[in-house]
Amino acid sequence: MSAAETDAPAPSLSPYRQIDRDDWSRLAGGLPQPLTEHEIVQLRGIGDRLDPREVAEVYLPLSRLLSLYARATRRLGADTSEFLGEPDATTPFVIGVAGSVAVGKSTIARLLRELMSRWPDTPRVELVTTDGFLYPNAELERRGLMERKGFPESYDRRALVQFLSEVKSGAEEARAPFYSHVRYDIMPDAHVTVHRPDVVIVEGLNVLQPPPSPNEVAVSDLFDFSIYVDADAAHIERWYVDRFLALRDNAFTNPTSFFRVFADISDEEAVERALGYWREINLPNLEENVLPTRHRAKLVLQKGADHTVETVLLRKL
Repeated sequence: MSAAETDAPAPSLSPYRQIDRDDWSRLAGGLPQPLTEHEIVQLRGIGDRLDPREVAEVYLPLSRLLSLYARATRRLGADTSEFLGEPDATTPFVIGVAGSVAVGKSTIARLLRELMSRWPDTPRVELVTTDGFLYPNAELERRGLMERKGFPESYDRRALVQFLSEVKSGAEEARAPFYSHVRYDIMPDAHVTVHRPDVVIVEGLNVLQPPPSPNEVAVSDLFDFSIYVDADAAHIERWYVDRFLALRDNAFTNPTSFFRVFADISDEEAVERALGYWREINLPNLEENVLPTRHRAKLVLQKGADHTVETVLLRKL
């Protein structure tokens, strides 16, 4: 072995495969685009720039990969039941989607629900957001947590774990509370009901959080697969401000909107208010609670400044 070979740095080891955009997009070759441009626009969240190319090159192959994971997990469940001499009791495949406010995780979750339901292995896909497990505003006020809405302590974690435990226990029906983004609060008489589908997607800020104590169950313990949507904090700040302004504009035509209270302030005041919310609430939550869970995900989508995915990190098996 030459001196040059012995002096060469060892290749860095990682539990993830790092796949750049070009290589990932090649995986879409031959996959049909099941969504029309109109359907994509309807799925797009406020401030997102999702287009048919991004769907075809990033999310279509991702949906296929997830469908393959779900099929393999179902097959393993059937083989295990056969080995034990029991009837097959395979439960829904649960996917967690985590990431910061305004990073686009809600749009991604909705998109994956639509794409995965087009694959023959996973025709029945349901989506639940953890917003429904926030404490009602009145309870947050009582606990002095209104200014920490979105932080881990503002969620009824036990109720979320109970819901997912029912799903993964094979319950015929599981009910989750419903959160209104217009009222910015839990709707007491509304629920999201899941009827033992093939896949349940759970989207939320803190779904990859470790348990508060070693003898408790983490939400992510009940996931079969997990995704973290990643981006530079400076980019997310800009997306957050843009979304805040868009929600404020929508409030002009909706008198019941929570953002109606910002309708009469100037654009400059609105930007200042949005930056205050970001820097005092959402950025600290990202840095203290959300970002530290990124390494717990099985797949990481790394976005660039224009909201498009630049790199995919996939945990090795």
